[in-house]
Amino acid sequence: MTHYRWFIVAITFFAIIINYLDRTALSYAITPIETTFGLTNTDFGIVAAAFGLGYLVMTVVGGIIVDRFGAHKIWSVFALFWSAACAMLAFATGFWWFFVFRLFLGMAEGPNFPALSRVNADWLPVSERARALAIGLAAVPFASVLGAPLISQLISTVGWRWMFFILGMLGIIWAFVWAIVFRDRPEQSSHVSSMELAHIQSELNALRKNSPSFAEQKTTWKFILFNRALLVNNYAFFVFGYLLFFAITWLPGYLEQTYAIKIKEVGWFLVAPWLLATVLILLGGVISDWVWSKTHNIRLARSHLIWICQVISAICFLPIIFSHNLLVALISITLGVGFGMMPNAAFYAINADLAHDRVATSLGVMDCAFAAAGICAPLITGVLSNLTGNFTAAFSLLIGLSITSALAVILFQHPKVP
Repeated sequence: MTHYRWFIVAITFFAIIINYLDRTALSYAITPIETTFGLTNTDFGIVAAAFGLGYLVMTVVGGIIVDRFGAHKIWSVFALFWSAACAMLAFATGFWWFFVFRLFLGMAEGPNFPALSRVNADWLPVSERARALAIGLAAVPFASVLGAPLISQLISTVGWRWMFFILGMLGIIWAFVWAIVFRDRPEQSSHVSSMELAHIQSELNALRKNSPSFAEQKTTWKFILFNRALLVNNYAFFVFGYLLFFAITWLPGYLEQTYAIKIKEVGWFLVAPWLLATVLILLGGVISDWVWSKTHNIRLARSHLIWICQVISAICFLPIIFSHNLLVALISITLGVGFGMMPNAAFYAINADLAHDRVATSLGVMDCAFAAAGICAPLITGVLSNLTGNFTAAFSLLIGLSITSALAVILFQHPKVP
């Protein structure tokens, strides 16, 4: 097969969809869970933040073990773990059980994106890297395109407990498929033709020939932790994660509590922002690869895409602060989420560009910042909405973070291949 690498990319797409269905499902059950167990928005924010705490613990460890043992074994095993954690949420009987199961879910999903980066670095040439990453990462918002109506309908028809159990079964199926069809390197797969293998290796060989430092690259912990381009990338990715966790955790509750939209309907109202985000993430990957092919400049191909999109996203969210109109809110959310998600592939590509031999470890460190956002966004939003009785302060904080991230990238991120 001459395009087996793209079949592998497609399988990773489905992994991310299932992964995000499992991690976002809780947000659609805010009202029934709060009503059943007498929880407040602050309580719910703490439960939602438990995911980020578990994710923070395991994402670096996940990156290390993916680099050490390969995505074939690690992704299969941890997909089983996160699916079990999702299914166990069906049996939660109170605040602390929800907290523990969400903590376990976050830990189990820790190796997920390091594995995606490892697969991309090993199976795709540089000129296809951002596009391939964009396909996998487009599954993040597309999971909500599917999940918003699917999960809300499941809750309204079979109840939130069965909803968690059904979603948990999907990941178990994927884990067995991945174990069968994937091998850690293309040369180990009987499905990869010699022509495709030569294409995959051609650009890497060219880089090794033209850049002796790349050929001898041994990425150190000092480089991963203190390289300025990666440090700025980590902060920008924290802000990206803050927007994502804010959106997947609180947008359903925001629409329910601010505009009294019923749970059956709220999922359909959120299809537009996630669908636009899916399209823009794919477009962002194409643009990034095109600029790279023309310039071979990481700052032009990756960094500029990041800060431009974050500035546009911040501007798009501004009308929510000054207007209490459902149509205005929906348009602002759609554009703000869409452009905020657009540079996702660029964050990942920078890690693969700068730390190719330890890309999963480097991505795990970046995902620590993302995990911290997963703790901060649900918790801070819950507290602010409780204190103020609305979500204006929460949106204002989101806008401010996006601006600071854009400034950091403009001023301090000048990545170069070692």
